[in-house]
Amino acid sequence: MSGQLPYLDPNRPIEERVEDLLARMTLEEKAGQMFHTMVMIPPDGEFNVEMGAFGLASIGEMTDKHMTHFNLVGSAGAGETAAWINQLQALAASKRLGIPATMSSDPRHSFSDNPGAHMATAAFSQWPEAPGLAAIGDEALVEAFADIARQEYLAVGLRSALHPVADLATEPRWARVNGTFGEDNQLAAKLTAAYIRGFQGADLDAESVACMTKHFPGGGPQLDGEDPHFDYGREQVYPGGCFDYHLPPFEAAFAAGTAMIMPYYGMPMGTEHEEVGFAFNKGIITGLLREKYGFDGVVCTDWGALTDANIMGENFPARAWGVEHLSLPERIVKSLVAGIDQFGGEACPEALVEMVRSGQVSEARLDVSVRRLLRDKFRLGLFENPYVDEDAAAHIAGNAAFRAAGELAQRKSVVLLKNAGLLPLRGRPKLYVENVNADVAAQYGELVDEPAAADIAILRLKTPFEPRNKLFLEAFFHAGDLDFKEPEKSRLLAIMSEAPTIVDIYLDRPAVMPDIAEACTGLVANFGANDAAVLDVIFGRFKPSATLPFELPASMEAVRAQHPDAPHDSLDPLFEHGYGLSY
Repeated sequence: MSGQLPYLDPNRPIEERVEDLLARMTLEEKAGQMFHTMVMIPPDGEFNVEMGAFGLASIGEMTDKHMTHFNLVGSAGAGETAAWINQLQALAASKRLGIPATMSSDPRHSFSDNPGAHMATAAFSQWPEAPGLAAIGDEALVEAFADIARQEYLAVGLRSALHPVADLATEPRWARVNGTFGEDNQLAAKLTAAYIRGFQGADLDAESVACMTKHFPGGGPQLDGEDPHFDYGREQVYPGGCFDYHLPPFEAAFAAGTAMIMPYYGMPMGTEHEEVGFAFNKGIITGLLREKYGFDGVVCTDWGALTDANIMGENFPARAWGVEHLSLPERIVKSLVAGIDQFGGEACPEALVEMVRSGQVSEARLDVSVRRLLRDKFRLGLFENPYVDEDAAAHIAGNAAFRAAGELAQRKSVVLLKNAGLLPLRGRPKLYVENVNADVAAQYGELVDEPAAADIAILRLKTPFEPRNKLFLEAFFHAGDLDFKEPEKSRLLAIMSEAPTIVDIYLDRPAVMPDIAEACTGLVANFGANDAAVLDVIFGRFKPSATLPFELPASMEAVRAQHPDAPHDSLDPLFEHGYGLSY
């Protein structure tokens, strides 16, 4: 076969194979490569060509449109996932040129479960969120985590990681803080590079998972901390003059060889750049990314920048910020002129085909992007073998060694913030607990039903947020105020008046909690850790050593007064960046 189809010959240089395949492709086949959308696996792993995701076209329709890049949504067992992806690969192989599918995924190894950002997967090992890795601050550990995640992705057939997040947590209210490595750009740069090395290796090859580093040129400096998934969060602002502060993590990603880059939705306000979303911004994509940094990999828009979508029965407008007035063809042209190669979360290659036929876009412009996209497929070895061993997948993903490494990292990431002399706890005290599994807590003490009957109360809390459920996805993005409101704050303080209380706070964003920090006897913070991991630290079975990857503000007034683009700038923080105690 390789003699008849030169692009299948693995002994030929990849550049030649790309050109040979490109010369054989129809306009429709080229356009299909430039769309990267979602497909959903059901919990039982049953493959169904009629299934799409979130109201988009079905798998059958998308493959009929020659699409071969798919973002897997949902989760099933490792063996079931491998079998499901193998069936999709077989469907791709049945098409005229047999171009294999590139299967991608958002992060799957932590505790967050947000269909717009994360996808918790029980079949994989479980690790702290990215701020927890930053709290540990160990490049070698981050690379080891990424290497384990690579092996688990590879085992089930996932070949593209829609991460790492190289953004910075300079705006504490932003809903994506828990995907970042914190607010320090130098630490984030080191950990971003280590993450990419673990997923991709020294070179992209058949053992790699290609990274799509996001969100260039740095999400995070959002007006009032609102997220640009939604129209009220579309403005990205730089009142502190810190645009360049957000670039070093991306510079580190380029040096580490990231295969792909994703710009964010936001529109930069008050800078030298056009005030349109980054996916439409030529000064950012061509001027900064392509020309200044010399990046020649794939640039893919964030999901849904072109068209409105119907998600769970609700209309979800396109995140075409600054170009809402443009038609679909005009938006596509502006993105292509900006330097975009691929449209994420979209399934309308027929619109691009029509634009070429009507003379609005040249086929040569498509060739520029399709070359990059095909090059990655060849580098990943997908043309040689797109299939995975379904039996082996279940033994590799989530194996005992990988899970143990994740458990250890959870413990290492817990930060001790306050100790009034009671920690670590000893013996088997009478415990009153909230938000702790009773069976787990019973391994550490005797459980009681009321704080007054307890020697110690242990409360596991989460950073507060303001529910905004006008749209389906809003329920998953924690935004707004960070402080505990009444009557919940008084209830918690009442417990602390009845018994010495250890508080554990999950910091998916920096909590504002001065009253609770003052009233509690001990305070620890986690960034994704199970009950046993936190209790091991509280009871001294694991010695805390982590430090805060971002500061904890003293008040909401201080949060509102700080600059969204500047690090470490809230007035008199309750706990400073880098703070952490030990025993």
